[in-house]
Amino acid sequence: MLTILAAGSVFFPGLFVLSKQCLKHIPALRWSEGDAVIVSARLVSSVQAIMASSAGYIIASSCDDIVEDQHWLTSAYILFAVPYFVYDIYAMFMCYWYKLRIKGHEADSGAKPLGAALTSYLRREFLMVLHHIVMVTVCFPVSVFWRQGKGDYFQGVMFLAEVSTPWVCLGKILIQDELIPEAAPRRRRQRRGIRSELLVQLSRYASIPLHMVPFNVPWQVNLGAAMLMAPQVYWFSLICRGAMRLFTGSSRSRRRPITAKDELDGQAPFQPANGYSTHATEQNSDSH
Repeated sequence: MLTILAAGSVFFPGLFVLSKQCLKHIPALRWSEGDAVIVSARLVSSVQAIMASSAGYIIASSCDDIVEDQHWLTSAYILFAVPYFVYDIYAMFMCYWYKLRIKGHEADSGAKPLGAALTSYLRREFLMVLHHIVMVTVCFPVSVFWRQGKGDYFQGVMFLAEVSTPWVCLGKILIQDELIPEAAPRRRRQRRGIRSELLVQLSRYASIPLHMVPFNVPWQVNLGAAMLMAPQVYWFSLICRGAMRLFTGSSRSRRRPITAKDELDGQAPFQPANGYSTHATEQNSDSH
């Protein structure tokens, strides 16, 4: 167990550092520190997503009995991936910090203490940071110890939720390079679809109506599902609100651009860490 945890602790930060150094020093690239950090973070997220979805496919396709069948890769990959969520909190902060600098923060108001940027980051990315902390402190022990080897199929299906992440990251890189306009990612919608499929499979396994599934599973399962679903519903509401404003054109011309000072002072609208911003979408539509 400790060996797998140690491997993940070295692999994800190591890949981030290696990617950043390559982007900065390869003669044909010579990217800036900020661009290298942001793209490297997305590269690591993509690699983790490919590994998770591949593991999920192997696990789910190997389980005939969706409750009792086990696969060694389930617990092994959970142990390997746990350090990723710790690393990703740091990587998201570095991306946020360099985005502030790109917005002209240093030029406009001088260097700010790191603590001010950290406070602003935690305020704006609170849900994503909380999600990562819960994954490490709650989902990890539940998945490895509390399940007692049951439900590997469902764990594999949950891994498959990561299959869209590389495409979302690619879209963010293209947006960063101004090759495509910013748009709402479809990752949240896909995760809701996967959770619906889990309910369908449980309904078939237990030979009960779909609407009776929540009443026939342990309350801990319902609580965990509700905790996982809550941020998805909230992010989906932000996407819907941004889409509504995009198509209705409501109150767009009166909004001023967001500055780095707004970010640090907490005056900027909330933007989830998935990179989708209703404000940015409105600004893009204004330019057309």
